[in-house]
Amino acid sequence: MRVYVPLTLAGLAAAHRAGELGPGPLTAYAVTPALREWYVSDDIEELEYAALNRAASASLRLIAGDPGAARRRVVVAVDVPDGAAVADPDHILDASSLGEVTIASAVPLAKAAAVHVDSDDADGDVTAAAAALGAADLGDDDAQFTVDGAEDHELLWFGVQEIPGLIG
Repeated sequence: MRVYVPLTLAGLAAAHRAGELGPGPLTAYAVTPALREWYVSDDIEELEYAALNRAASASLRLIAGDPGAARRRVVVAVDVPDGAAVADPDHILDASSLGEVTIASAVPLAKAAAVHVDSDDADGDVTAAAAALGAADLGDDDAQFTVDGAEDHELLWFGVQEIPGLIG
């Protein structure tokens, strides 16, 4: 099963040093039954893209919670055994938790399929979005527009072997 783990660049550097994503439990995003129902698609690529975007939003929250974090969203796509990623049945109907899964233990970075990171030109929009996130959560339409500005940036794809260049 492909899961998408939200990180910051500092979190990616720590995972690279440790050789694993962890320790567990890890929050990740995947194509869950609730995400399938919400997205109303049978196209697995579209569904995985939706899960990736959910993880990118979670990465933005990590950035917002760490004023010293680089303003670039980071998501690591990892393949885990079926059953290793579990959706919380108490949050199935919670729209903010769509696609969210928990992985009980650390995952070797060698299981990563790719790393997705914002380009440098997203820095301003990600910075603004991180600052506006709290107001957007409270229903401020202007703040939500600012958060959506970060989401307009596509994350770039990098191979796992390129991590040293991303964190260096």
